[in-house]
Amino acid sequence: MSKHKTSAYKGSCNYGRSEEREGRSCVRYKCGLFNTIQDVLRQRPNWVEVKDDGEWDFNWCDVGWLRENFDHTFMEEHVRINHFRNHYELTRKNLMVKNLKRYQKTLERDIGRMESSKCDFFPCTFALPSEYHLFVEEFNRSPGSIWIMKPVAKSQGKGIFLFKKLKDIMDWRKNGRGTEEQKDGAQVESYVVQCYIEKPYLINGRKFDLRVYVLVTSYLPLKAWLYRDGFARFSSTRFSLSSIDDKYMHLTNVSVQKTAPDYDPEKGCKWQMQQLRRYLTAKHGREMVETLFKEMDNIFVRSLLSVQKIIINDKHCFELYGYDILLDQNLKPWLIEVNASPSHTASSQEDYEMKYRLLQDTLNVVDMEGRLTGKEKRVGGYDLMWNDGPVYKEDVNLQTFGSSRFTANTHLGCVNDREKQLRQLLRPSLFQKKM
Repeated sequence: MSKHKTSAYKGSCNYGRSEEREGRSCVRYKCGLFNTIQDVLRQRPNWVEVKDDGEWDFNWCDVGWLRENFDHTFMEEHVRINHFRNHYELTRKNLMVKNLKRYQKTLERDIGRMESSKCDFFPCTFALPSEYHLFVEEFNRSPGSIWIMKPVAKSQGKGIFLFKKLKDIMDWRKNGRGTEEQKDGAQVESYVVQCYIEKPYLINGRKFDLRVYVLVTSYLPLKAWLYRDGFARFSSTRFSLSSIDDKYMHLTNVSVQKTAPDYDPEKGCKWQMQQLRRYLTAKHGREMVETLFKEMDNIFVRSLLSVQKIIINDKHCFELYGYDILLDQNLKPWLIEVNASPSHTASSQEDYEMKYRLLQDTLNVVDMEGRLTGKEKRVGGYDLMWNDGPVYKEDVNLQTFGSSRFTANTHLGCVNDREKQLRQLLRPSLFQKKM
């Protein structure tokens, strides 16, 4: 296993922090992915790609590389990498629920039931095979309910199926996936089983979920940023509970939907978050939509707090999470899962431009160039929502009437005037205008 030593070049590509980098620095980066992030990195001024085992200052790696190399890599002060060592505590479906349940119990014990009820944003969930008997007890208490099975470590809709009869899970167990160990001694693949949200919010009769981006630059103290852009992913088939085997009806993953017979690559299956917010506001009013988005803020913060004490904090690490949120017919948001490697592969030109902006602003926040003061509440499309405590914005509209009110510093689905903001924030010579 190779050992990387990340250190500064001694020649013309000088790299240090702050004043040492001014005007003569370059950032040596390594990237293990081949999609939009490569385009962003290659077009970053004064960033130079390092191949193979060359020395690097910034590494955008996949989780496989992290697992094999992180513990064998020496990192100097300035080095940054795009995952925390045990990111899976939040991004593996079974561990996410385990940590949320533990956090909820702690809140109830230390503060009270009202506070713990603020964590009631994930469906009733059991880990299989370890909690199989607990699941059966709950299943028998709600006859006729629909449940959904998901592998804990897969993405893009792979291995997911719905069922409402216990015999369907019996078939799954007989196939060797529901026993603690398979006959050859290999550990069985773990699943989670969740109570299916049978009454999702529909638009034009179709189910959708939301992809929202949260950037964490530190866990101790917790510092988290929320991106203004995101999107809704729609199913291609009108929703009905009469057919639970139709994956195009029940799974909104783009990787699933693009295989549908009537999928149109020009139209895609997405709405930008701004479009969704305008639609919901027109239909339900501003107050109800503001409540919805505040409840989503609660999901982001509570989920991060649930793992804060067990994530191995490292000053070299940051994490760009992709949150999947489902709305029910009452506009209640439900946390479905959190992704450690949200897809940066574009499904359309509009999708590419959004992801390009997201990744460019992620690099702006990580700030390898040393251009920020550390006190910013906004960088491009990112708004700082938590900095060892809630971050607030002042409601300037109320100031007109001689009063003020402080609300969460989040603007999900609001106008993303990032270019204007970056021009004001960064020196013009260092700002790369793109899109």
